[in-house]
Amino acid sequence: MPLMPDHSSVNMFMLDASVLLLAALVGLLAFRRLGFGSVLGFLVAGLMVGPSVFGFIKDPKSLLAFSEIGIVLLLFIIGLELQPKRLWEARKQLLGLGLSQWLVSAALLSLVAMLLTSSLRNAILIGLTLALSSTAFALQLLTERNALSTGWGQSSFAILLLQDIVVVPMLLLLSLLGGGAEALSWRPLAGIVFIVILLLSARYIVEPVFRAVAFSKSPEAFTGAALLLVLGIALLMDQANLSMALGGFVAGVLVADSDYRHELEVAIQPFKGLLMGLFFVTVGASIPVALMFNQIGLVCLLVVLLLAAKIAVLYVLGRWQKLSAGGALQMALILSQGGEFAFILLPDQVKYGLLDADAADLLTLVVSLSMLMTPILLFVFDRYSRSRERGKGKRAYDQLDAETPQVIIAGFGRFGQIIGRNLSIRRIPFIAMDSDPDQVELVKRYGNKVYYGDLSRLEMLRAAGASQARLLIIALADVDTSLRLARLVRASFPELKIYARARNREHAQRLLQLGCEIVVRETYASSLELTRETLLASGLTESAAANTVRVFRQHDEKLLRDAVEHVDNLDKRIEMTRISQQELAELFASDDAVSEEH
Repeated sequence: MPLMPDHSSVNMFMLDASVLLLAALVGLLAFRRLGFGSVLGFLVAGLMVGPSVFGFIKDPKSLLAFSEIGIVLLLFIIGLELQPKRLWEARKQLLGLGLSQWLVSAALLSLVAMLLTSSLRNAILIGLTLALSSTAFALQLLTERNALSTGWGQSSFAILLLQDIVVVPMLLLLSLLGGGAEALSWRPLAGIVFIVILLLSARYIVEPVFRAVAFSKSPEAFTGAALLLVLGIALLMDQANLSMALGGFVAGVLVADSDYRHELEVAIQPFKGLLMGLFFVTVGASIPVALMFNQIGLVCLLVVLLLAAKIAVLYVLGRWQKLSAGGALQMALILSQGGEFAFILLPDQVKYGLLDADAADLLTLVVSLSMLMTPILLFVFDRYSRSRERGKGKRAYDQLDAETPQVIIAGFGRFGQIIGRNLSIRRIPFIAMDSDPDQVELVKRYGNKVYYGDLSRLEMLRAAGASQARLLIIALADVDTSLRLARLVRASFPELKIYARARNREHAQRLLQLGCEIVVRETYASSLELTRETLLASGLTESAAANTVRVFRQHDEKLLRDAVEHVDNLDKRIEMTRISQQELAELFASDDAVSEEH
């Protein structure tokens, strides 16, 4: 007889999920409108429908495991942006900044833990646990602020990634302390070996599989294959007593060099947003309000000490990394809370007899409340920052004229001004915009028409007439901002042509990869002009010098575009450059031989 589903359980699950989704929607809309951001809205909404307040959700922990898939998918998308080469290059930041934060924070929090236990060993374990931050909370906040490409955002991510990794030795340590060497689990060690094998075999396994799925030309099959990759690796990590979130990240890194990474990101994105919201609501519903009021004084003291210790350590380390004061403080606030790994490590300490159950419940409450405080602290920081900016007289972005430009110039420094002056001479209508108010005021004194604003914002692009313009000139000096603007324009205004300034060769190739029609390296033309003068001074004739520069430029432009598909493969680009140099040398040698014969 076939097994029939338990309809009462299914109905209860569906009801709980529906209540959580409704609460998430109301919390998101209400708190976004109040300016607090989505995370706090999700937490408060969960608290309201949880068993501690109205009781619509009786057992939120039954949904917690399901909603944690959102963290896995978020880490997968982050991993897509980090090729293994870039991850290896960031090893110093991972080990230096990440490990320093964890150990120094743990040392301070171990002293705080002495309020709960007289055992130094147990206090150290509590300190190591509380020093971990919430990957889910921090990454969501970083994403909302578009901060992952900033210096302090990348430092924050390095710390979070290191924390995901150190959970492995933490689990091994608890297993060893709880049962001796004979109780040491082999599974985390097997998991580490599994990660190494995955990374080494990705090219031979993952790439062919997605190539075969892509040939089916079925979006549903591609979405299914993407989910299977992420959830399958996360499940294997979980079976090895490793972090499922770390599994999602590893899955992303596996396909970061793949031709299909953009399609994978599009396929996963809707699931990630929905499940991340459910995770935050479930955490809010799990907060035990009764326990909080029973020990309100101790709870408040522990929350304040936890936040203060981590903020102090993170701020000092951020300044040590030469981050700005504002960047270091934002990093400190975003990573100040306890992490979701505490929900795993604290029960394990109870299981192994290393911590009292009541103390574990109290610490779990402290971690939950620290998560609740994080968006509030950021809201206060934002209000304070805005008030300081108003005090300094920082003005709002300029209102743009209603004219329809043929050309939009993003960035009106030395590079953009030359283009603008020539357009003015030929009476070609254009709009120029710069995000530096001092630069705007300076160029206006010379009679130039330029606006203060940031074209990397979609609403500003629309106001500038991007939907009617023929051409966008990206004359920005900042590499990350120019790439972000090119990506935004290509997604929102696919018909708008993009001509761009590039700082260097790699920047030029990434702009070409994003669909820019013409890319000019900022020092390229001047270096070729000086090359021609150098060749003349070295004895070449005027025609020979001009021909050398012309042929070199043709070969170099062809090499630049041919190497676009290998922009993330340094070894391949070096090899292509060496071959091109050899071809050029042989070509000129052949020309010289012909000239001597005649």
